[in-house]
Amino acid sequence: MATVVEPGFDLADIAFWKKPLDERNEAFKRLRAMDRPVYFSEPKIPMLRSGKGFYAVVRHADVVEISRNPKVFSSEPAVTSPPPPAWVKTVFGDSIVNMDDPRHARLRRIVSRAFSPKMLNDLTDDIQRAATRIVDDVLREGPRDFVEQVAARLPITVICDMMGIPEELREKVHRHVDVSTAYTGVRSSLGRTIRMAASNVHALFELQRMVIKLGHERVRNPRNDLISALVNANVDGEKLTDKELGSFFAMLLVAGNETARNTMAHGLRLLTINPDQRELLLSDFDRYIGGAIEEMVRYVSPIIQFRRNVTQETELRGVTLKPGDQVALFYGSANRDEEVFEDPDRFDITRSPNPHVGFGGPGPHFCLGANLARKEITIMFRELFTRIPDIRTVGEPELLLSNFDNAVKRQPFTFGKG
Repeated sequence: MATVVEPGFDLADIAFWKKPLDERNEAFKRLRAMDRPVYFSEPKIPMLRSGKGFYAVVRHADVVEISRNPKVFSSEPAVTSPPPPAWVKTVFGDSIVNMDDPRHARLRRIVSRAFSPKMLNDLTDDIQRAATRIVDDVLREGPRDFVEQVAARLPITVICDMMGIPEELREKVHRHVDVSTAYTGVRSSLGRTIRMAASNVHALFELQRMVIKLGHERVRNPRNDLISALVNANVDGEKLTDKELGSFFAMLLVAGNETARNTMAHGLRLLTINPDQRELLLSDFDRYIGGAIEEMVRYVSPIIQFRRNVTQETELRGVTLKPGDQVALFYGSANRDEEVFEDPDRFDITRSPNPHVGFGGPGPHFCLGANLARKEITIMFRELFTRIPDIRTVGEPELLLSNFDNAVKRQPFTFGKG
């Protein structure tokens, strides 16, 4: 068991992440009041975790500063917890989130074509058709679980449309994404950790094998899809290798899915339990939806934390950090920093300014898919509230037990007289 005395709770202990959200928010408030990074040790898990521990970075200004300084706060070898074993990188290649420049800059330059204004504009009709089909199905089937029927369905559909994944392969994609999402949860035992790691590796292998096979086919017969664009050289002669394509697809499915999915699932509940904000949004949807999405992302913080690795001795709020130390950037805490956000626990869709870090801090690793997520949420909520204006959640959401992913596993909902 990891131990820490000073704050009276332990961010490295599974028991902390089982606590109700209000208690966790209060704990982070106490950390912010301490006004310096606090160190938490971690248990050593063979092959998966070093046991070195991390400094919790909880203030908005510090998250922003570190995000802008990759030379001192590196993303290599990994930003996720636990870090992937070295052999995983050898087999599957490295993810763009775990890279610094110049490797990161090269890959980001290539894959950024997926998120250009033109590409996003071209996707509008596809997203609208997907949202229409989803609401058609909800009306036909009746309400059960908002995550399954709506929030989890739209982002993966859009990603598959972008990439050009054939319809007959999409059920396989859904299954493997569910496995990868479960793996981001906190593991309570070595045995369970190893089993989940094995399942996740198998899922990654199947996804990469599938998309690499499609990539080879698109080299021979290019189409108007993202796989074709990524595997065929553009005017600068840049394209993705097989491993890079597979790694990007896996990252896109997990990261591109989770932000929109979690924001929609949490967002409907926030609008349900804050009827004044719901009424304001529906009074002029186009006027308020932009601010509503930013406030949902701030309030929810779909990704709880990423880590950075210290490369040279530096000081942060009076604490000396040495090479090899790790810092964990807790985005949810930064998004409730009292020095930046007035009454931060209030959900206010008119909040302005709203400099949240829910899409990551500013700098080279700011979320590439932020504008895609905004577009998906806008179109989906417009379709829902236009055709089912009384849609609302029922009861509390079932959350994934995780110190990384603020995921909703299940959220009952209803409409009409239900």
